[in-house]
Amino acid sequence: MLYRVDTFKETNINPITQKKYDDSWIIYILNNEPYKMFVGSVNGCAYTLKVSKNVSYWEMTLGDFISYNSSIGKNMILAVSENDYQKAIKKYKGHSHNEKYLREYEEPVLVHSTTKENYENILKDGCLKSWNQLHREGFCTEKEPIGKQLGDPVELRDFILFGNGITGEIVVSSKQSHKILMDENIEYRPGARLYFNVKKMAEDGLIIRDGGEIKVKDTLPLKPYLLWAATCANTGLDSEISTPKIFAQAADKYFRKNIASTCIKKL
Repeated sequence: MLYRVDTFKETNINPITQKKYDDSWIIYILNNEPYKMFVGSVNGCAYTLKVSKNVSYWEMTLGDFISYNSSIGKNMILAVSENDYQKAIKKYKGHSHNEKYLREYEEPVLVHSTTKENYENILKDGCLKSWNQLHREGFCTEKEPIGKQLGDPVELRDFILFGNGITGEIVVSSKQSHKILMDENIEYRPGARLYFNVKKMAEDGLIIRDGGEIKVKDTLPLKPYLLWAATCANTGLDSEISTPKIFAQAADKYFRKNIASTCIKKL
């Protein structure tokens, strides 16, 4: 079910049921904040995606949010004006969260970051696997993923997430510390920063958009999608200790200079 509201407060009480949230609920908030997006849960509220109208394609994020969460039976609360809601519905017409092409604003290359130990297992398996898939195969000993501390919904454990910037390195740093660390300048041990051909992943029907994330369910083979794997050793860093900011910037710089010039032409 979908519920639109004009005002919304992030508390543990659901304004629709007047009871505490259960896992069947998810929130979308459209605002005018200087950031682009925020995902997580605060004050006991349900998992929330906040999108700023400063994002030029905000209508598409709302459309993907509705399309994806409708497909999995989620109850949605949209903190969006009626005018903005209708504007988004009109612009999203003819689209879906799993359409097999990249939109003009979507990046053809995205990254997935992992620890050194996990990277070694990824190479052995020849594929990426979701947290739940690793658990089913007995390769994951964690009781719950680090995203649990951010309020990630349980269904996210079925997916491999992709992004850009330093977000992936923040996740690796947090995993190593067993707590959420948002400091991009804190020291950690980088593993591998994997660059993937998202254009081909989309064409092969693998990517799913939920409004805030681009993700793949269960598994993703390295071939033919992996373009390059960055490590401290091959990005020119002289130590296995770095920071999320330094490693991400060094890896991205190397990719743009030495890898992208050849592979992007093929995308």
